[in-house]
Amino acid sequence: MSLVRKTTLVRTAFKAAEPKPAKGPKPKKCAVKTCRTPFVPGRPFIRWCSDDCGAALAVEKLAKQKAKEQRQERAQDKTKREGMKTYPQLIREAQKAFNQVVRLRDQIAGWPCISSGKPLDWSGNATDCGHYRSVGSAPHLRFNFDNAHAQAKHDNRFLSGNAVDYRIGLIARIGLERVEALEANNTPRKWTHDELRAMKTDLQRRVRELKEQLK
Repeated sequence: MSLVRKTTLVRTAFKAAEPKPAKGPKPKKCAVKTCRTPFVPGRPFIRWCSDDCGAALAVEKLAKQKAKEQRQERAQDKTKREGMKTYPQLIREAQKAFNQVVRLRDQIAGWPCISSGKPLDWSGNATDCGHYRSVGSAPHLRFNFDNAHAQAKHDNRFLSGNAVDYRIGLIARIGLERVEALEANNTPRKWTHDELRAMKTDLQRRVRELKEQLK
């Protein structure tokens, strides 16, 4: 068998690639929402199709910047006001959020008044957060969930909490062991300013979550 190539290779002349035509700027739409006219920008950063639209965008940018500065100022003012709050103010705010959580908790559970056993009126302002051991006599238990339950305003405010019937209802709800633990708890408790702020924030979050469950 012959290994000699019988055909002759023909070399072709090298042909240089033709240069591609230069690309011009791509058309875009005007950034003004009420315009949106297509146009070809003279420079890449141009976002407006006319001087009027350019002026409108500048005004919009200034307005956004001003709004941002105002939000920052309000946030700084809020932080400053929060830092100036006294201990009693922080206690009241945390207590308000705690009381809301207790009422919403018991409303979702369908509990009756802790002392009278009667159905509670949730339509208005007839239901309180009643403490078994009052905030005045046992302030260290003011944020204890075993110690606080939804109670008819009549029992809480006009029957001095109706303590005897409250205890009966409380035993039925959480058990005698936990009730006696509440009665034996006399350990003083004082919260720092930061603890109260953190507590209020957490309780307000729980209020939002419980309200969502009621929808």
